[in-house]
Amino acid sequence: MSKRSQILVLFLFVLPIPGVLAQDGGELRVRAWENKVEGSILSDPWLLNHADEALAHLYNMRYQSADSLFDIIAEAYPKHPIGPFLKSLTIWWQILPTLTVGDTSMDKAFLNQMSQVFALSRAAEDDQRYAFDAKFFSTAAHGFRGRLLSDREQWLAAAQDGKQALDHIFEIAQADTTNADLLFGVGAYDYFAEAVPEQYPLVRPLMFFFPDGDKERGLARLQRAARDGRFVAAEAAYFLTMIYTVYEPNFRKALDNVTMLHTRYPGNALFHVMLGRIQFRWGQRRAAGISFSSVVSRYEQGSAGYVKPLVSQAHYYLARNALRVDSVDVALEHFQMALDLESGYSHDSFVRVMTTLYRGIALQANGRNDEAAHAFARVLEMHEYSSSHERARSQLDLLDGGGE
Repeated sequence: MSKRSQILVLFLFVLPIPGVLAQDGGELRVRAWENKVEGSILSDPWLLNHADEALAHLYNMRYQSADSLFDIIAEAYPKHPIGPFLKSLTIWWQILPTLTVGDTSMDKAFLNQMSQVFALSRAAEDDQRYAFDAKFFSTAAHGFRGRLLSDREQWLAAAQDGKQALDHIFEIAQADTTNADLLFGVGAYDYFAEAVPEQYPLVRPLMFFFPDGDKERGLARLQRAARDGRFVAAEAAYFLTMIYTVYEPNFRKALDNVTMLHTRYPGNALFHVMLGRIQFRWGQRRAAGISFSSVVSRYEQGSAGYVKPLVSQAHYYLARNALRVDSVDVALEHFQMALDLESGYSHDSFVRVMTTLYRGIALQANGRNDEAAHAFARVLEMHEYSSSHERARSQLDLLDGGGE
């Protein structure tokens, strides 16, 4: 994620997103939405039962099973924004694993569903049907659309969506102060409204126009949403994982949250890869190797959701592990697999750039200096990540100084 995108997180990732339900041992934890909210269908037991099952399928990346149940819900509530919103989730979870490679093939379908959410929300609000749901789903839709637009570097449109989402998050949270799901939006806002300006002082003047944040209160609310939420437990755990990885690095807390996600949704390839990345980042190389080898195995078995951009990450980190123990030939095999998996995409992803860099280092270690020089020169033509250009130049200087 670029620095500008990180700054926009303040505006884009601070809303209540109806996400996943929490399950342990196959039994639903019914915690939120037990109290009826006026103007909402989200307390309807029939709807909750179908949504529970559908979302469990979705977040285990069983897209067709989820869509079949979403269709039943949409038919039951044909003039309600929940239909297109739920359909958009299936598309979103096929986009999300490919964000790193800039695959835009499903953007149009996703944005079309968002437009339907907005239209049905406006109609419901105009005649007072489902007044709460009109705000709830339009707010969530603005958030999702803003997240996608920020990844597509459409900054102004993304920020506008974020601002529209912010307009209602506090009002939504007050609808039922006992509902852990409704605390998610204000909790995320509380945290990022204080954390982002600390990390990026450029944002501070903008905060004059927004309510004050409180990191500790935000973390407490997110933790409650992760523990007690019905629809947003995994979203909250995902945010906590990111917070404890990027903003307040803490291996144990990041690992606890990502382990919970992977255990609860073992078919979710994104959570599986996140687990390996966190293990790798904090030096748990053996555990990371097991996680990434499992990712590759599931891809080779044709498991749903294990798409090329995620599996390329697994090969990249397996190569890094091999390079660390001087298994250069094994590392080169994994680096090549990572590049092959991303060859169908034009975007210079982090994995493609760093694979090219480290592959050059492996080639150099193998005495293949001409090929190494070519790899380093290629890095200089690519998008820069983690000082990749500086490191490539340093390696080229070493090659020039050493000769052959």
